[in-house]
Amino acid sequence: MDWNHYRFRSVWALPVPPDRAYAVLEQAEDYPRWWPQVRTVHRIDDDSAVISIRSLLPYDITFTARRIRQDPAARILQIAMSGDIDGWARWTVTATARGSHADYEQVVDVHKPLLRRFAVPGRPFFRANHRLMTRAGRRGLVAYLEAV
Repeated sequence: MDWNHYRFRSVWALPVPPDRAYAVLEQAEDYPRWWPQVRTVHRIDDDSAVISIRSLLPYDITFTARRIRQDPAARILQIAMSGDIDGWARWTVTATARGSHADYEQVVDVHKPLLRRFAVPGRPFFRANHRLMTRAGRRGLVAYLEAV
């Protein structure tokens, strides 16, 4: 097992139509407005940005995100990530009877030296930290969608 390889998935129930949810999710520069753990998003160009995140545990993760798929018809957004983590993340937004689901998938390899050093004993904490981050992100997005 590669202790520095992670696969995450989270499905967010959102109380808005899928096109509206997709429109908000494709605006990465606005994530710090509604996702507390996304600290900064600095655009490099139309397809890439440097993003810094920090959750409950005392470390930041910084990576360059490069858009590799933006498909409004299918409501899919996908980025490649490089930096403290390398891999990809993807949003897939679908309609539901009560609004929409935003399915977030992420597959990454950790390169940040501190996290690699604590890969084995820290793994359960890193995974729990990610779960807390995605829960806060969902709550923040729902509040943001209700306010705008």
